[in-house]
Amino acid sequence: MNDQDKTARLSGVYSAQKPEELASLYNDWAENYDADMSKVGYRHPAIALAMLARHVEKGAAPLLDAGAGTGLIGEWLAILGYPEAEALDISEGMLKVAERKRIYTALHRAPLGGELPFPSDRFAAIISTGVFTAGHVGSEGLDDLVRICRPGGVIVLTIKDLMWASSFGAHVASFEEKGMLKLIDDTGPYISMPGEAGTEPSRCVAMKVR
Repeated sequence: MNDQDKTARLSGVYSAQKPEELASLYNDWAENYDADMSKVGYRHPAIALAMLARHVEKGAAPLLDAGAGTGLIGEWLAILGYPEAEALDISEGMLKVAERKRIYTALHRAPLGGELPFPSDRFAAIISTGVFTAGHVGSEGLDDLVRICRPGGVIVLTIKDLMWASSFGAHVASFEEKGMLKLIDDTGPYISMPGEAGTEPSRCVAMKVR
């Protein structure tokens, strides 16, 4: 896949209007995704993993990689000391690539944004990168992540900065007012894909469930 194709794929997923459209686009992209994201210097996984390691003790289990894609996060979790992680993604094609890497204890296909196929208080920590952005999932996607993360657990998310300013920051604040969450870390704005022209800033935050 050349650079023009790569840019077209990125543009397509960010302008998707429906979950089925998004899943189809990622299915088509799955075999080339890792190489394309390497070309643009994709920084979300490294930054979110650093945030996770800062706030979640080694051995905490199980973890959920929400929006796992091909497993760019999962490849590093065991190395960092988190040997038990499950993957969730909307795209069957992306999960098939992740499955070949043999890095997750379970894989689940479902979209973020509604009720997820897990019991309450299931996970010790949740990490999600590149999901809370244009064409993907809005602030409502946080709600069920809070439900499935156990009290004392940590949720680490990357969020497009425009989304944080327009809705997500206020949504987090509403959970804080209810005593359900505490924002414990925030990188502030950074560029997630320095190799792709026009990339808008994102941020990575960590929240503790109460």
